[in-house]
Amino acid sequence: MKYLVTGATGNVGSLVANRLLDAGETPCVLVRDARKARKLYGDHAEIRVGDLAGSRTDLTDAFEGCDALFLVNTGPDLGERDRACALAACDAGIQHLVKLSTLDVKTGVGTGRWHARGEAAIRNSGVPYTFIQAAAFMSNALSWADSIRDDGVLSSSTGEGKIAFIHPDDIAEVVVSALSHGKALNDALVITGPEALSYREMATAIGAATGSSIHYEILSDADAMAGLSTWADRADAEALVDIWRAIREGRLATVSDGVQQVLGCPPKSFGDWIGENISYFVDRTGRSR
Repeated sequence: MKYLVTGATGNVGSLVANRLLDAGETPCVLVRDARKARKLYGDHAEIRVGDLAGSRTDLTDAFEGCDALFLVNTGPDLGERDRACALAACDAGIQHLVKLSTLDVKTGVGTGRWHARGEAAIRNSGVPYTFIQAAAFMSNALSWADSIRDDGVLSSSTGEGKIAFIHPDDIAEVVVSALSHGKALNDALVITGPEALSYREMATAIGAATGSSIHYEILSDADAMAGLSTWADRADAEALVDIWRAIREGRLATVSDGVQQVLGCPPKSFGDWIGENISYFVDRTGRSR
């Protein structure tokens, strides 16, 4: 099998590419910045330069000669991008398209609507597929680091609602298993972390690990939107606030055994993730606030 990994300079894509390398494979990585990819992979991966927003013809050329494709697309035009990629995958003879999707497809919340359109386009294209419908990433908690480290505060509009964040390592392991297994499910696999936790509970766990007291501040949707407007575009901001509202209302507390089914072991806990990333939540001297 020859594997093509998109998003290979990003969070999950880089983990997938590195796991394939560790398994003795020489994956192709499709990137926009060849120099950045070369710094990550040297000569160990085949680097192809391209853009997932490109034409069907360009994408077909980029996918040519590969058997399996790991697809990571983002943004409100995700449905159109996924459609172009799926049709190009058919043209290029891809035998298995593994798409990183979201658990939010089930509820139509936030980016779930974008991914639902993408999933529909892939199903209609005829390419064999597996959708990895993942919960939100534990690594999203890195966006809390400055506020927790500098002010001892986590502010959120999720209220006391819960979500089972998943470790990016578990996502990557499931993706690699799906790719290397070779057989498309033509279905979705739902994967989450082991336990649904509230943002308050996660903040408390970070505080316990750093030896600090963290205040949890509950925001309104309007306050959350105002904070996002300083750095996110309108579509992304609205999607995030919609997701946080759904958490608050108890609509995203799903816990699945998908990781256990695929890997034969339980998913990593939020405590595991904190232990691996505790340095982000303390100052440069190693002291907590």
